[in-house]
Amino acid sequence: MWSAPSFLAGTVLLALCSFASSGPAAAQEGIAIPPPAVDREAAGSNSETAVLAGGCFWGVQGIYQRVQGVRSAVSGYAGGTAETAHYEMVGSGRTGHAEAVEITYDPRQISYGKLLQIFFSVAHDPTELNRQGPDIGPQYRTAIFPQNSEQAEIAKSYIAQLDQARVFSAAIVTKIESAYTFYPAEAYHQDYLTLNPTSPYIVYNDLPKIENLKQLFSDRYRATPALVKAKLSN
Repeated sequence: MWSAPSFLAGTVLLALCSFASSGPAAAQEGIAIPPPAVDREAAGSNSETAVLAGGCFWGVQGIYQRVQGVRSAVSGYAGGTAETAHYEMVGSGRTGHAEAVEITYDPRQISYGKLLQIFFSVAHDPTELNRQGPDIGPQYRTAIFPQNSEQAEIAKSYIAQLDQARVFSAAIVTKIESAYTFYPAEAYHQDYLTLNPTSPYIVYNDLPKIENLKQLFSDRYRATPALVKAKLSN
């Protein structure tokens, strides 16, 4: 059974999440972008997964937990080994891991391409190299970990489409990393945004992204998040 983090644990986590911060950064604004020209048609399967990395996983998880069609979003690590898939070790920036989120979704309700549109539009800034907002290091890199060749092709095509359209003021630096294993993060990281809505880090860095999701993807937004702890307690 997962246990909610204590106030002290939350305080320590705040320090760790931005331990390499160079100072406050402006809260990210969402940007309206076109949907991918190449996407996957709804398949017979009712459950597929996507793994995305876009900075501190608290905010990325919190966003996708509020997207209709997403059944679960789990914070974790991808890009390194099982031995180093631990928060304190990943924080060194030397493990190869990125803080990532594994998204389980119903492809009959939402496509992989739509998940990527949300990823590039409101979840993070894909033009920042090895950092997001106040968090600096390769563990906060922007990356897509495709489950198969089809996801890899959709992601590659979409990045090229957005760059060609000059949607962003700089080139997208998101990497497509095909060789990986996803490792769930420690229990105290799961549902962190929902459990700690008044944390200064969450208020400043992540709640604005939730508002961006509501405004730019109102047809996909749901107010009640699909929480990890709620799922495990059933």
